Amino acid sequence: MGNCGEDFTDDSTKGSKKNEFKPHLSEYWKIPPHHDAEFVTCMEDVLDVYQRPYDPAYPVICMDESPKQLIGEVRQSLPAKSGSIEKVDDEYVRLGVAELFLAVEPLTGEMVAEVENKRAKKDWAQFIRDLVDVHYPTAKKVILVMDNLNTHKLLSLYEAFDPEEAHRLREKLELHYTPKHGSWLNIAEIGFSILKRQCIPFRVTEISALRNAVKSFIAQRNVEKRVVNWQFTASDARIKLRHLYPELYAKILLLQGTSIL
Repeated sequence: MGNCGEDFTDDSTKGSKKNEFKPHLSEYWKIPPHHDAEFVTCMEDVLDVYQRPYDPAYPVICMDESPKQLIGEVRQSLPAKSGSIEKVDDEYVRLGVAELFLAVEPLTGEMVAEVENKRAKKDWAQFIRDLVDVHYPTAKKVILVMDNLNTHKLLSLYEAFDPEEAHRLREKLELHYTPKHGSWLNIAEIGFSILKRQCIPFRVTEISALRNAVKSFIAQRNVEKRVVNWQFTASDARIKLRHLYPELYAKILLLQGTSIL
């Protein structure tokens, strides 16, 4: 529903029959319940934030985090040679999990990423402090869009820092949460999709190697300044996602002679 230019072009379906029925295949989605006022409230709030004009004093930042399994080889791979690609043994060993924190500013394309050893309230709090003090030090307030993960709360600031520091950071933030089962509303997920597809190989053995790969990729992306052209609005949602709205809205549409399917 949002797009960011050529990065999101998918040619995998070209040449196939678009409506071909494939009962052997399935896709996993976060499906919101019908007639859910809480979902709609959060959704329209986030969509309204995305309609705000660019203001460097009040930058809109989308934040998300994601785990990355560290994986080691059991056997040495066979290097590529003329007429043969590299061969990697399908057996591997798990070496722990790293946590990736990512922030994306849709209207400038600026990306900020950190790789940590774990996912904890203090790690999120430190990422937010760096975001405020290092990356957006002149902003009067950072408009932060993120999901409702249990660590993504202001209380995390008070658990990580002394009350004065936590209060200072709290005053620099304006929080907006995506609804449950509505992670597609977080533009940071688009950033993660790019990051994982273009930067991070399936097998990474050490967190230092992961940090270096992410750091190099983010630096290059920020030079390119790939902005996100988000066009889906609350008005669009009331048409295309009207089944999510409370039943009162369905009755109003019926009275207006509008289809509710």
